[in-house]
Amino acid sequence: MHRIKMYLDFIKIEHTLFALPFAYAGAFLAAGGFPDLRVSFLILTAFTGLRTAAMVFNRIIDREIDARNPRTASRHLPAGLIDLKEAYAIAVVSLAIYFLSAALINKTALLLSPIPAITAYIYPYLKRFTCLCHYVLGLNLAFAPLGGWIAVTDSADIFGSELIPALIGIAVIFWVAGFDIIYGLQDIEFDRKAGLHSIGAHFGVKTAIWVSRINHIAFFVFVSIAFYIYRADLALAFLPVIGMLLFYEHFTVRKGWDEAKIQIAFFYMNAAVSATLLLSIFVQVLKNKF
Repeated sequence: MHRIKMYLDFIKIEHTLFALPFAYAGAFLAAGGFPDLRVSFLILTAFTGLRTAAMVFNRIIDREIDARNPRTASRHLPAGLIDLKEAYAIAVVSLAIYFLSAALINKTALLLSPIPAITAYIYPYLKRFTCLCHYVLGLNLAFAPLGGWIAVTDSADIFGSELIPALIGIAVIFWVAGFDIIYGLQDIEFDRKAGLHSIGAHFGVKTAIWVSRINHIAFFVFVSIAFYIYRADLALAFLPVIGMLLFYEHFTVRKGWDEAKIQIAFFYMNAAVSATLLLSIFVQVLKNKF
């Protein structure tokens, strides 16, 4: 049992909670209601498998950097709590679950499934070369609503249906980049010394915070446009709640941060944002259905 808890902590299983709702948001929009139970379950297994593999890729690829960084030196691989063979085994099993789930969903999902897996593998390397790495992480999670849509429609026409799935996907890129820039502020001094790239390390804290705010404004705008095009009158009523959650996230770190503040801004507020967005779409599709 102790080992299982350690594995779950290693892959940060709780972080699935703040991104999984976007996968179901895409599925609800495509289905105009609840997808069938089979597809709903396979979306869960596919998303969890890929997100787990992505986290393990990140831990494996960054293990030497993590060992040099005082904040991350106690992570499982640098600290020797989990060995490299175990990490690779978790990655292989997670990818197997992801690809099997994609195959069982439909042909389009299987054909496109390598794309998110490749970007998940590439992402950890990018901080060595460019501060645009935040946006590649965003792209990785933007596949969630697109994947949910494809799971229901068996079609890669994400620009159909008045651009709804594409708009939500673009919104997610800015949402993720915005909070990842905040998260990266914890390591700004280490990144500079190690030659790693982030918005904060390149341009300073003040600029990074403003870039993060602009990203979250962009997220809010793209979601608003998607709801307007979808004629989602009930969903639009949830936008003030999403706006207040984003405002509080930035209010928390406006004059400084510590681990507790980053946890609030990075995890709790963003979990609330994604859950609220899913609820707004759920309420809207129910109204449209009945």
